[in-house]
Amino acid sequence: MTEAASRLHRTLFGSGVLLGLISEQVVLFAVPLLIFQNTKEVSSLGFAFALEWLPSLIAYPFAGLVADRDGGARLFSRVMGIRGAVLLIVLLVCATESSWTTGALMTGGAVLSIFVAPTRMSVEKMVPQLAKGDQVAPTQALVQNMELLAMALGPALAMLAAAVLGKLWLLAVAAGAFGLGAAAWLPLPRGPREVSESSARQNLADLAMGWRLLVGNRPVLLLGILNFSINLVFATLLSANAALVTGVFHAPDSAYGLLNTVVGIIGLLNLLLIPKLLRRFGVGMIGATGFVLLCCALLLAGVAPSYPVYACGFVAALIGDALYNIYNRTQRLKVIPQEHLGKIMGPFYLLNLLSMPIAGLVVGGAASTIGPQSLVTVLTVALCLFGAVFLPLTMRSFRQALTAREPEPAGVPA
Repeated sequence: MTEAASRLHRTLFGSGVLLGLISEQVVLFAVPLLIFQNTKEVSSLGFAFALEWLPSLIAYPFAGLVADRDGGARLFSRVMGIRGAVLLIVLLVCATESSWTTGALMTGGAVLSIFVAPTRMSVEKMVPQLAKGDQVAPTQALVQNMELLAMALGPALAMLAAAVLGKLWLLAVAAGAFGLGAAAWLPLPRGPREVSESSARQNLADLAMGWRLLVGNRPVLLLGILNFSINLVFATLLSANAALVTGVFHAPDSAYGLLNTVVGIIGLLNLLLIPKLLRRFGVGMIGATGFVLLCCALLLAGVAPSYPVYACGFVAALIGDALYNIYNRTQRLKVIPQEHLGKIMGPFYLLNLLSMPIAGLVVGGAASTIGPQSLVTVLTVALCLFGAVFLPLTMRSFRQALTAREPEPAGVPA
């Protein structure tokens, strides 16, 4: 492949990822506000968050198998098109039967979540096809920064479109972006496609193999457990965010979108700085720094007395999470066999994202009793104590695994 073709593929890859993430951000802006304004209850946001994530968790192991057999690009384009169609159906229901709005949004969120898993697994599968050796970390950083860039463009687009069209019609905007994202991946190389007789017994055998490989891969298993603890606290904050901004701090809808917009703008700076940071400090230092920043920022958000202080904590938490995820995404690819990537990543995602519906249920059941900020504070203190032990343990396990993979120097007897 020529250098020009490689650059084109990376551009199309990043564009498709960005458009899909922008669509998700537009939906994440519109749906919580519509639900909270209809119900006026924090618990409804928590239960909607849980319902949104449960189908996705069930789909992840199967999505990994499909990605292994499909190669990535085909699956991404098809799934993005389906997600756009689902949004158009939800929009039609809400526009014609306003009394069904909350139920339609929750149901649509659950259906959309089924297709989050194959989308993410497609991206995981494409990264090693487009990047080799030293290019893997910058490519993973590109994916991470597309997420941050989407947080800038998505809410900004949503606020502008909401002012002109209204919040409900943001679903049509998101559907259009999903369609463009699907088109962007059509020219990408279609990796090797497994042609085999698929059966329920074979699928179950592949799933069992994925779990065995994950449990046998100690650094990846430890990383999944650490991710679970981080996601539990962070998801608690995210699921209550709309209620905190517009309910507790009485800020306008625009302030809710502005939080993610600021994070995305800082993500643009990350896009420029991360390659230099990787050359100077390495992924280990960046990951540890991100974890510490995340914990400090979550504590600040938990005790914030006003919206400006809360906004600073929220933005800093997302930045810390982005830095940590560069380590998370880069290191796991180094110790997972390419031929079993999908089989392992399905159970891996299931493990570390299981915290999402749990967080929603916790918010739905406990936030109205002790308050969402107090809940975030308690969970963050527990995360700090857990991470102080588990983060060094995980990093040491990766170092040992990578050292064991290094070839013997020439002339050194075995």
